[in-house]
Amino acid sequence: QVQLVESGGGLVQAGGSLRLSCVASGRTFSSYAMGWFRQAPEKEREFVAAVSWTGIMTLYSGSVKGRFTISRDNAKNTVYLQMNSLKPEDTAVYYCAADLQGRLRSVPRNTGSDYEYWGQGTQVTVSS
Repeated sequence: QVQLVESGGGLVQAGGSLRLSCVASGRTFSSYAMGWFRQAPEKEREFVAAVSWTGIMTLYSGSVKGRFTISRDNAKNTVYLQMNSLKPEDTAVYYCAADLQGRLRSVPRNTGSDYEYWGQGTQVTVSS
């Protein structure tokens, strides 16, 4: 069983920055690929970013590439999402997720069904 707890969400003006954190339980965090997804009201969940178990490979959606950066600290069992140049359309609940098969994959995945565990989410609101 893996527990994921996100933090760092909040209200920010357009153009501002936030850093989300996700702390995972368990002793094998370093073998998981990790992802961030988001869901806006009345919209489907969408992929934001993912990082491989090594931290070397990253993947981003086109809408956030160049503005968001995903990273991980395996010593702290934590994955981060640095969000810069935020836009009102980034407003959503942000979820982190763990892919326990990450060590078997050459690149991290952008499909929610590949992730077995999910956090409870943290709200990000960007005002115009």
